[in-house]
Amino acid sequence: MVAESPRVAMVAGETSGDLLAGLLLDGLRARWPAVASMGIGGPRMQERGFQAWWPSERLAVHGYSVELVRRLLGILRIRWQLRARLLADKPDVFIGVDAPDFNLGLEADLRAAGIKTVHFVCPSIWAWRAERVEKLRASADHVLCIFPFEPELLARQGISATYVGHPLASVIPRVPDKAAARAQLGLAVHDEVLAILPGSRSAEVAYIAKPFFQAAALIKKARSAIKIVVPAVPALRARIEQIARECGVLDALTIVTGQSHSVLAACDVTLIASGTATLEAALFKRPMVISYHMHPISWRLMRRKQLQPWVGLPNILCREFVVPELLQDAATPDALATAVQDWLDARLQDPARIQRLEQRFTALHDDLQRDTPRLAAHAIQNLLA
Repeated sequence: MVAESPRVAMVAGETSGDLLAGLLLDGLRARWPAVASMGIGGPRMQERGFQAWWPSERLAVHGYSVELVRRLLGILRIRWQLRARLLADKPDVFIGVDAPDFNLGLEADLRAAGIKTVHFVCPSIWAWRAERVEKLRASADHVLCIFPFEPELLARQGISATYVGHPLASVIPRVPDKAAARAQLGLAVHDEVLAILPGSRSAEVAYIAKPFFQAAALIKKARSAIKIVVPAVPALRARIEQIARECGVLDALTIVTGQSHSVLAACDVTLIASGTATLEAALFKRPMVISYHMHPISWRLMRRKQLQPWVGLPNILCREFVVPELLQDAATPDALATAVQDWLDARLQDPARIQRLEQRFTALHDDLQRDTPRLAAHAIQNLLA
C-alpha cells in the first residue's frame, strides 16, 4: 500500500497536455491533499503545486534543419536526464500525459525498473499507427482514455484502461449561447455566418488555407451577405492574411486572433481542418465540412496506415459519416463550396436535418462529459493499492 502522500512524476508537453495534467492534479490533490508531483509541466500544473524540473515548452519542436536537429538533441538529453533522476529516486507512479513519442519509451524503461506507469490519452491506434499498440502494452500499466470506445479496444489487446471522459465536454457548454458569441464578435443575430478554421499548425495552414479561401470566394460570390470569420493562432495570423490576400478574399473575411470557441459558437456552419477542432465544433453542435490536405507522399503513407473509413473525430465517434469529409484531391474549392452551401441551404429548406445533427452531437456531448479529475484519480488509486 502506498503512503498517504504518494510521489507522482509526470511529463506533459504542449498546452493541451498541461490542461489535462492540471485536471488530473486536481483529482489527485482531492484524494491526497499532500501529494507531491514533479517532472516536466506547464503553468496550469505549476499553479497546482507541481515542481517543474523542466517547463513543458522545452519539449516543443520548431524550426528547420540545424535548429530542428539541435532541438531534438536537447529533448533527448532531457529525457535521458529525467530517466536517470527518476530511477535514482523512484516515484510511486509515473504519468505520461499525451506526447507518446517522448513518454512511451520513458514509461517502458521506468516500468521495467518496477515503477508503476500510467499513460493519459490513448494514442490513436484505432485510427492509424496500429503498430503503437505493442509499444503501449510494454510501456503502461494503465491507460486513461478520453473516448468511451477505447477501454474495450485496449482490453482486447491485454491493456488495462479506464474511460475518464473528454475535458472539452466540460469546458464547452451543452447549449452554446450563439447570440452572446455573435455580440462579442460584432455579428448580428440574423447574419448568415461561416467559420473557416484552416488548422493551428504552420504546415496545415500551408496546405489547407488556400483551397479553403478559394472556396470562400465562391461562397461569397453566391451569397454576398454572408459573414465569414476566421480565428487565427497568433503566430499564424500574418501567414493566414497573406494567403487570403493572394486568394483575393482578405476584404471578405473577418480574421480574429484566437477566439476559436466564440467563432464556433457564433457560426451557422464551419469549414474546418481535421483535428481536435472538429470535436470542438461537434460539441458546439455546428454543421461542418471536414477537410484535410498534406504533401502527397505524407498522404500516401497515412492512407496505408488508416484503419477505418473516417478521419474526422465526429464521424469516428458517431461511427458513420454524419458530416462530409473532403480530403486531399477531393478537397477542391468547388467541392468545398458546394458542401458548405448544402448545409447553409438546409437551415432554410431542411431544418429537420440540422435538428437531427444537433441531437446527435448533444448525445455525443453527454457521452464525453464525465468527472475527469475524480475518475482519473480513482484509477490511479486502484493502481497503487
